[in-house]
Amino acid sequence: MALPVPTDLLGRILLLREQRVMLSSDLATLYEVEPRVLMQAVKRNSTRFPEDFMFQLRRDEWLNLKSQNVISSWGGSRTPPYAFTEQGVAMLSSVLKSSRAVQANIEIMRTFVRLRRILAENSDLSRRLDELEQHYDEQFKSVFDALRQLMTPSTNPGRPIGFIQGNQKDTS
Repeated sequence: MALPVPTDLLGRILLLREQRVMLSSDLATLYEVEPRVLMQAVKRNSTRFPEDFMFQLRRDEWLNLKSQNVISSWGGSRTPPYAFTEQGVAMLSSVLKSSRAVQANIEIMRTFVRLRRILAENSDLSRRLDELEQHYDEQFKSVFDALRQLMTPSTNPGRPIGFIQGNQKDTS
């Protein structure tokens, strides 16, 4: 019987050092183990985790993630977490063998595949838009620009969406 795995896995995959990774703290939560237990298992099997499978965040990366509220700024670990690439997450399945870890790993691998598919589709859409733009004149430039803007991820994800009444406006 499959165990429930959180549906927000896609949001737990981060882009660090030009690699898609998951943090050790998120993986520990998914596997339902303490982060220190996860890292003990990894360290006992350190030869299975080369640098392209796992790395520890630098202090500046860690502080940046904290400031983006990806990691709590209070409580929890006092040292930067580890980041596991897709290959590192796959290798975790050989280290953590509980049924929960197996089910979580299956869902994580499926999520990495979905993410690659989404990125490929976005790339294909961008290429098609470029081709269309070459066939139409300047009057459609604003339409193409608007479409590209919609395809580009927001640079300010913390900004609220919707209407704000006059006395509720953010002055920051």
